Amino acid sequence: MKTKHLILLALALEAAVLADEPPPVSQWIPSEAVVVLEINKPEALLDALLSEDLEKAVTNLPQYQAFTAVPQFRQVRGITQIIEAQLDADWRTALRKLVGRGLCIAVGAGGEMLLSVECQDKALLEQAHKSVQAFASAAAANKSPSEAPASKEYRGVTTWSFGPKEAHAIVGDRFLLANNSQALEHALDLRAGSGGQSLASRAAYKDAVNALGSDAVARLFVDMGALKQAPRIKQALARGGEPLGVLLTAGTRDPLDSANWLGLGLYVKGDTLTLRAVNDGKLPDPATPSGFATPRGPQDGAWPNLRVARQIAGISLYRDMHGFYAAKDQLFPERTSGLIFFENMMGIFFSGRDLTEEVLGVTKPEIRFVVARQQYDPAVGTPGVQVPAFAAVLRLKNPEASGELAEEAWQKALGLINFTQGQKALPGMIMDRVIYRDTKYTVSFYRRPPNAGQPNLDLRYNFRPALARRGEYLIMSSTDKLAEELIDAVSNETSSPPKAAHQTHSLVEVDGDQLLAILRANRENFVRQNALEKGRTPEQASVGVNAFLTLVDTLKHAKLTIGQSSGRPEANLTLQLRAPDAKRIENPPALAQASAAR
Repeated sequence: MKTKHLILLALALEAAVLADEPPPVSQWIPSEAVVVLEINKPEALLDALLSEDLEKAVTNLPQYQAFTAVPQFRQVRGITQIIEAQLDADWRTALRKLVGRGLCIAVGAGGEMLLSVECQDKALLEQAHKSVQAFASAAAANKSPSEAPASKEYRGVTTWSFGPKEAHAIVGDRFLLANNSQALEHALDLRAGSGGQSLASRAAYKDAVNALGSDAVARLFVDMGALKQAPRIKQALARGGEPLGVLLTAGTRDPLDSANWLGLGLYVKGDTLTLRAVNDGKLPDPATPSGFATPRGPQDGAWPNLRVARQIAGISLYRDMHGFYAAKDQLFPERTSGLIFFENMMGIFFSGRDLTEEVLGVTKPEIRFVVARQQYDPAVGTPGVQVPAFAAVLRLKNPEASGELAEEAWQKALGLINFTQGQKALPGMIMDRVIYRDTKYTVSFYRRPPNAGQPNLDLRYNFRPALARRGEYLIMSSTDKLAEELIDAVSNETSSPPKAAHQTHSLVEVDGDQLLAILRANRENFVRQNALEKGRTPEQASVGVNAFLTLVDTLKHAKLTIGQSSGRPEANLTLQLRAPDAKRIENPPALAQASAAR
């Protein structure tokens, strides 16, 4: 009886293996796969991409209407109509039925690739295969009969090849496509229970899947151990580098360098997409040279971004500048050109001061930057190229003494700029002290141009550098107007201190309307530059620039946070998207509001 039961169990298992309902595709992918992309819930993406609102918005764009007039579009549309007739379904319906249950792409270390598509309608899949086979047969007849579609049996499955660089098969409702027959046969070996270990049994893959959660619409698994063998990746993660690059990537290099795997998850909620990255790398210890970006306590981290009018972007960083420079010999074992330039400039601006203790050691670790569109003084005019205003905001440990040191260095820097301008026979800046509310600050400006009040002024009229001190805050701004707005912002913050983003060392936010507005204001400059650099006509260059503005218009708001969660390195990029609008591109809301205000 026991023997009989074992035989029946074996037969049942074999039947399950060969059944039309295959197991998760991860069981058919070799465990050595380096990169694996899985789209587990394609309907969430298809609902957004194929919505009637988006289709209406895209078809109303001038760029789309112009594209429909080119011969290539009509050819593609003709082929699409033929396929729709053969499948007896419009392309949207066919796409949903063919990929609606999932899609997976796996790439091995040797470049072998396997694509798996989970189909909702097996009959439609088989009909689509016959249609493609007919096209391939017709193409081979016109070129070389030896390239005609061919099939063979392998482990009870009919495999096909429509060319020398592909092999595919239909297994139940699953379509498999590989870039060579060996990769396809390896998948079928794993399906049959041989061929070694599968990706599903790999601990690193299971850890990544668990970390990303079941609500991910799509996920990407990366074998960091294998990827780091690539020369470019190895070089990017190598120690050293320039100071600015090390400062910006602090808190991410160490985890990536020690990580065995990297997982990326995509999540969709309404008009918002979130991309989440996690890995199993080691977080830098604050006591180590590379730990200058690691928040020391549970209440430490990057502060919320400051807010001003017409703000394009805000950046908030947690960086212990004293710890950074104190560990320069470990961080930069070889003296780079960037480090030498930095030390030379700092030596000029802070002569006689110890850079570690008396300069970089006087700032608190919360550092913030603001980028905003400018409102130009009508009495002066508008520059031909409009550059956003930008500013850095620091907090000082000893505001009085450190503030005077900063004032001295600021004046030296402006003197150096004026000296350089004079060598080029260009105008220099005039320095003044003004009072805004109860704060006295330093501002520098160029004398009024002869053609004041006119457009297309020189680039220099984008700048009126200002240095302001308000309590513990030090504001270094490219314009006095932004400095004044930041004085108001930090004054409000003083009365109601913000809470740090828990265990977050980097925070970036971008406003889509303001970004579109500054790009739109410089559109003609982009067209001229595009035409000169790529040898295009102004009309051709205009099409390319408009396409770029259309892409930017789909972004309403973006937010990036980098830090840690549950003891693991983590980064989250959240994008609030919208359908493009030709009217909005021609006259962004931010520009319309500014025009109304004037």
